[in-house]
Amino acid sequence: MDLGNATRLAEARDRAYSLPLERFDVSDASLFSSDTLWPYFERLRAEAPVHYCAESHFGPYWSLSRFEDIKRVDSDHVRFSSDRSITINDETQDFETPMFIAMDRPKHPQQRKVVSPAVAPRNLVRMEDTIRGRVARILDDLPVGETINWVERVSIELTTQMLTTLFDFPFEQRHRLTRWSDVASGGPRTGVVESHEQRKRELLECLEVFTGLWNERVNQEPGPDLISMLAHGESTRNMPPMEYLGNVLLLIIGGNDTTRNSITGGVLALNQFPDQYQKLRDRPSLIPNMVSEIIRWQTPVAHMRRTALEDVEIQGQQIRKGDKVVMWYVSGNRDPDEFERPDELIIDRPNARHHLSFGYGVHRCMGNRLAEMQLRIVWEEILERFDRVEVVGEPVRINTNLLRAYSELPVRLHRR
Repeated sequence: MDLGNATRLAEARDRAYSLPLERFDVSDASLFSSDTLWPYFERLRAEAPVHYCAESHFGPYWSLSRFEDIKRVDSDHVRFSSDRSITINDETQDFETPMFIAMDRPKHPQQRKVVSPAVAPRNLVRMEDTIRGRVARILDDLPVGETINWVERVSIELTTQMLTTLFDFPFEQRHRLTRWSDVASGGPRTGVVESHEQRKRELLECLEVFTGLWNERVNQEPGPDLISMLAHGESTRNMPPMEYLGNVLLLIIGGNDTTRNSITGGVLALNQFPDQYQKLRDRPSLIPNMVSEIIRWQTPVAHMRRTALEDVEIQGQQIRKGDKVVMWYVSGNRDPDEFERPDELIIDRPNARHHLSFGYGVHRCMGNRLAEMQLRIVWEEILERFDRVEVVGEPVRINTNLLRAYSELPVRLHRR
């Protein structure tokens, strides 16, 4: 089996290099679901690193594809705004759910500060034993020698259990969190819901459940969970309902997608690069560095968007006030000017941690250390039990340009 699907990628390369640049639209979700985006971004980095797409499903937008340009815009909060929307995917904005990642100063730092203690270093230390115990139980329940869906049995299960801890959410209802995460991050084009009306209905159900939790926590002493922090926080306790929902969804997605898809992507990558899998078996001490490399290689959040607040010139291109500017992290993490042999997984890569997957600047993912810790523990426990997690079929990817996400990865486990 050809895990890289070389034929499909070769055909995509022919299309990418024969298509006029003015017709490039890298927001096309089919490039992501088919994993054929790479030659398009390769050409953009080389020939049009600041590229204007005049027509797309989401309207006109600029693409940034090089590492340094992305980093520069992501850290420029004077000329580029995060307000209102942070993705190009406006079809998910079918009703307003403000969230602090899509806010500028002063609300962004005020609201972020309220919930950041949940993932402070001292809390991570307290959570490590809980996470390790859950990982061990999940892995011990897996059948050896049978084909299973790694996404469902491991990636989703672990991250959903972690969310129940962060929110102090009823454990037996944990799969509702997974569903709300999937619905929040995708509209009908992803296949997760059939209509905008269904999406809105399910997310309002999420609001109803979390409003009940808010009402419980606001009348109790402040606790270490995210809902209690929001209910008692000076800058969040008077949020209107839709802003509360937006921040809940942000925290659900943030606690779910990066880790979930990197757990799956890591297994896929090590199967695509078996020499690196052997290197890992020979040198388990490489796990922490490998985690960073997996997150770089996978880039679970493919892009974020900014809006120009004034006319700006980048790489000789004139971006006008009000224009959409899309920072393609997925391309910046494959920039050969920043990473040697960028398309390969190299688990002892010296600068693996120097990736863009968590964003850059004040909007950098606040849960990045928690995600890294979960991935580290997963691989420590995998190596304790299994000689190999063998991929035995093609992955099924979700049809979205926001996430590099999987719904299925068939694997077979081999004992040590």
